[in-house]
Amino acid sequence: MGNVGRASTNYRLAHSWSKVETLNYATESPHCLTGKLMSREFRHILRFMGTDLDGSKKVIYGISKIRGVGPNLAQAIVKVAKINPDARIGALSEAEMSRVEDAIRDPIKHGIPPRMVNRRKDIETGRDMHLVGPDLVLKIKSDVDLMKDIRSWKGIRHSLGLKVRGQRTRTTGRSGKAVGVKKKVLMEAARAAQRKPAEEKK
Repeated sequence: MGNVGRASTNYRLAHSWSKVETLNYATESPHCLTGKLMSREFRHILRFMGTDLDGSKKVIYGISKIRGVGPNLAQAIVKVAKINPDARIGALSEAEMSRVEDAIRDPIKHGIPPRMVNRRKDIETGRDMHLVGPDLVLKIKSDVDLMKDIRSWKGIRHSLGLKVRGQRTRTTGRSGKAVGVKKKVLMEAARAAQRKPAEEKK
């Protein structure tokens, strides 16, 4: 009876372990999935929304590399897109990646609160929207150019190359400009200029 009991226990352990391996398929590192990934394509580098992503990263950390998508928004997107947060981004199917892209393009339509988008009450459309990648860069540049054109306080500071948000400028932001010159250097330059005429007379 003892041998039979041990055999049944070992069978149950092996059966449960196979279930755990099946459940943890998407959570394992791609380096440990050499044999398992033969039947499913794994992309180590994938191009997604204009950005090259590391396929070995988990979905939340992978899409956080896209400009305009932070960790909090990435977590919300994975939740509304019904993606396993522990899955590796390189193991996702095209349909899953499409759901993630739709959620990033229009988060509010998928139930993400407006406070999490990066452009609320757009000056042209008046609606809350979320921009990523090159669109975000171009929109920020157009906003700065608008402030320069209307000569607002921030626009003037931008045009002068100074700090905009009330930071101190006495001790920081001095690189690239001839703001302060050491007195010792000036004194040595003056002495050298005085020595040259005296040497020429001799």
